[in-house]
Amino acid sequence: MYFDELALSDEVLDALWDMHFDECTPVQEKTIPIILEGHDVISCAQTGTGKTAAYILPLLTNLAFDDHDPDKLNAIIMAPTRELAQQIDRQMEGFGFYVPFSSVAVYGGKDNGAWGTQVTGLQKGADIVIATPGRLLSQMNIYDIDFSGVRYFILDEADRMLDMGFYDDIMTIVRKLPKDRQTILFSATMPDNIRRMAKAIMRDPKEVQIAVSRPPETIHQMHEFVEENKKVEAVLSTLNSQLSTTGAPLNKVILFAGKKQRVKELTRTLRSLHIDARAMHSDLEQAERDQVMLDFRNGKVGVLVATDVVARGIDVTDVPLVINYDVPHDPEDYVHRIGRTARAENSGEAMTLVSPEDMVYWKRIERFLNPSTGGGSATRSDKGCSGGSRRSSRNRGGHPHRSKGRGRGAHRGGSKPQS
Repeated sequence: MYFDELALSDEVLDALWDMHFDECTPVQEKTIPIILEGHDVISCAQTGTGKTAAYILPLLTNLAFDDHDPDKLNAIIMAPTRELAQQIDRQMEGFGFYVPFSSVAVYGGKDNGAWGTQVTGLQKGADIVIATPGRLLSQMNIYDIDFSGVRYFILDEADRMLDMGFYDDIMTIVRKLPKDRQTILFSATMPDNIRRMAKAIMRDPKEVQIAVSRPPETIHQMHEFVEENKKVEAVLSTLNSQLSTTGAPLNKVILFAGKKQRVKELTRTLRSLHIDARAMHSDLEQAERDQVMLDFRNGKVGVLVATDVVARGIDVTDVPLVINYDVPHDPEDYVHRIGRTARAENSGEAMTLVSPEDMVYWKRIERFLNPSTGGGSATRSDKGCSGGSRRSSRNRGGHPHRSKGRGRGAHRGGSKPQS
């Protein structure tokens, strides 16, 4: 389905035209019409399926046509991490380029200027607030914020927010909102605690299920059985394979590790070997994290070594390779880590290093990837470990114009918005 077949506003369609987005992804095709009709929605969709656009586009359209108070907050989008909040804010800026609505991103950090901007946006009634639960609650505890005009409440990556312990914060925020609102919930998984929360805060929600938490087929998944003390050697082997395949310097590779101390150690090790590596973890100041991500997006970082704190917040379309130094303990974390590659209709590779200590977690992931056979990725085994020996190959402003006569749809075959 194409976007111009949906009942989206001309301003939103103009922005999509300018961004060369024509065709809906499955989650957009199924979710957007339901949101436009005003129903509460539970959408189960993995990262990289275009879920962010699936709620931003109808939200902007509904705001254009509904009878809301322009001097009050009208919509709240909740996200688990500041990285995801920043990603949503960037997409809001693009999709909302031709609409007259204001937005403010509210997330943590030590930037005093950002705090002031957030307070101003909340108190003066930005149309759309994009926030992490903890920071929004902090603002609510200090300042008098009027939520009486909120018509739309959106939870993105709700499962991740509950995993991070934000349930009480979310419910505190919900109690401040009008009961007459549209609530939209996106989650990669649908565990019982999500069901319970949905029952408490939603009214007769419609459900959309899209490829529940399975990695896209465009990711070539591989794993290597290796002793723990051989993992650095395995990382170097994988990076060398990437170098020989592309014939170009390493660029935009992501190496995930489970702990920030390990991230620091790996970064030091790679840099000592003259590999262009940068670290991303929670000990960095917000300005440092922003600079690292800016450099990464601009192709100035060979290898980004990161913790799971950014697994769902890296929105870069051309990551060729993801390496899991540690096996994630949860299958959902595995999906979100490797989901940083093969975005926006690209293909990519993911290598996971599995030590004997990791086997209990890896077996869980294998069962999740392929319940019928218990397997899910090609194998490259180290001689010292069991498991086979097969080696894989590897300005906002107003609305300056309408689209009439611009031939919208003429460049069909362009991209789909993925996030």
